[in-house]
Amino acid sequence: MNIKNIAIIAHVDHGKTTLVDALLRQSGTFSQHEKLQERVMDSNDIEKERGITIFSKNASINYNGYKINIVDTPGHSDFGGEVQRILKMVDSVLLIVDAFEGVMPQTKYVLKQALEHGLNPIVVINKIDRPNSDPENVVNMVFDLFVELGANDVQLDFPVVYTSAKSGIAKLHLNQDTENMKDLFDLIIEKVPKPEGDENETLQMLVTNIEYDEYVGKLATGRVYNGTLSRNQEIVLVKRDGTQVKSKISRIYGYEGLKRVELENASAGEIITVAGIEGVDIGETISDKDNVKALPLIDIDEPTLSMNFIVNDSPFAGRDGKFITSRNILERLTKEVNHNVSMKLEQTDSPDVFLVKGRGELQLSILLENMRREGYEVQVSKPKVIFKEIDGMLFEPIEYATIDVADEFVGVVIEKLGVRKGEMTNLVQGGDGYTRIEFKVPARCLIGFRNEFLTDTRGTGILNHTFYDYEKYKGDLPNFRKGALISMENGTTFAYALNNLQPRGILFVEPGVEVYEGMIVGEHTRDNDLVVNACKGKKLTNMRAAGSDDNVKLAPARLFTLEMALEYINDDELVEITPNEIRLRKKLLTENERKKARNTIDRG
Repeated sequence: MNIKNIAIIAHVDHGKTTLVDALLRQSGTFSQHEKLQERVMDSNDIEKERGITIFSKNASINYNGYKINIVDTPGHSDFGGEVQRILKMVDSVLLIVDAFEGVMPQTKYVLKQALEHGLNPIVVINKIDRPNSDPENVVNMVFDLFVELGANDVQLDFPVVYTSAKSGIAKLHLNQDTENMKDLFDLIIEKVPKPEGDENETLQMLVTNIEYDEYVGKLATGRVYNGTLSRNQEIVLVKRDGTQVKSKISRIYGYEGLKRVELENASAGEIITVAGIEGVDIGETISDKDNVKALPLIDIDEPTLSMNFIVNDSPFAGRDGKFITSRNILERLTKEVNHNVSMKLEQTDSPDVFLVKGRGELQLSILLENMRREGYEVQVSKPKVIFKEIDGMLFEPIEYATIDVADEFVGVVIEKLGVRKGEMTNLVQGGDGYTRIEFKVPARCLIGFRNEFLTDTRGTGILNHTFYDYEKYKGDLPNFRKGALISMENGTTFAYALNNLQPRGILFVEPGVEVYEGMIVGEHTRDNDLVVNACKGKKLTNMRAAGSDDNVKLAPARLFTLEMALEYINDDELVEITPNEIRLRKKLLTENERKKARNTIDRG
């Protein structure tokens, strides 16, 4: 069968998964009576809730005698490890760009990866039915981006198709009338090259993804580059360090639509999943036992952010979670780094503290969100960027930030990022009341900036950023956060006490919430921390006076999401994460301990 292997890459929310939906429906992969949910490729609960792709997924479409293997990839640079692996499996990419938003930071990131892999993209201008969209101008922006990223002549001569994935239409010319995705199917058949490889050569398969199945054990997904693979075949697994391990293939799975189907054999060019190889890891080669030939390893970008995962030792530890010990947490983190090659795990001096390194806050917060849903309790420290020392000089990771704001907020955004060592590289007025500003900003300066940015722009600003490069250390930063209001005792909060605290700052807790000594219950109006009593009740007497018994009116408490909490905390604070609660606390719970620590620092 003729095979076409293609990946779909784009910025977050430009319509990757919706486009795959349309292709699956119109190819006849699903029968007419089958009822399908929207964004059928989003399999994880968090993906469905947030509408983003986190894990790459495989699907297969049969169209006019061709088998089209489609891989849906994440659009966020924090999951760049997924994108880099997937590009090893395919022969071309569909680059989807929103006809209204145009080129965005992650568009640059994923396209750069595709061009470096020597792939010739097909450009899909999506959402052409969106009000105020400008598809022709977006094509020019995409061409400029190709030039900027050093595309060769063949890559610059990219084919373009205009689509509305939501309506299920695709056309080669904007003035063309069409009712289906036929033009996109035909373009894929015409432009995507046949997979290279020879089924008569020595077996070589590169493992690009790992899963675990309760019934058949570890599953390895990848592409067969050369040779043929059969069920029950004896093979050699070439590990990352070059060692060779003999094993046997117990099962082979291919794809029909989204379903995994069992195969007897698979040959060069096919994307398959195999079972039976214990200890297999991403980037390793499955080869012939009599003639071992390894494929090049997959290069993955280094982590740029680190965070300590700590066993929960708060007074409320063990109330919600099923998995609370250091052994439970270590097992879960080990499992994560085994199938997520862009994440690294290191042991520390303490048996209760594990250092996890990743590509960004979103990647680490998704891991934490999955852990809390699985029943884990854990505490985490403030995310810290990973510095490099090159030729005796300190270098730090730089992010490329693209900001869309209303014209009235341009001044305050430029001012705030200027203080954060941001370097403005571009400013374009859209003519619709919005301006796009582009900055190069140290990664550490963006931690904690998003909340302030949304406040400054009254919730209307859009901030996207992606890793740019390592540059010389930009210098120390002022502390942008105010002090904390810290609970002085264990107990339950009272409206009476919280009302008295309102002039002191912004509250993070509502009445009737259990708190403990050292827990952060609000933000102080000043720069210093303040120990307060949020559990003080009103003393009741028989005396009554006019006006003294009015109902207490509290301002709404600021409730934190996981990402907001990670961005908010200082170096001496932790986020306590349980299946039901997210709490902020000081590392040292008692005021005496904190005073001793401050005195030690002052003397040092």
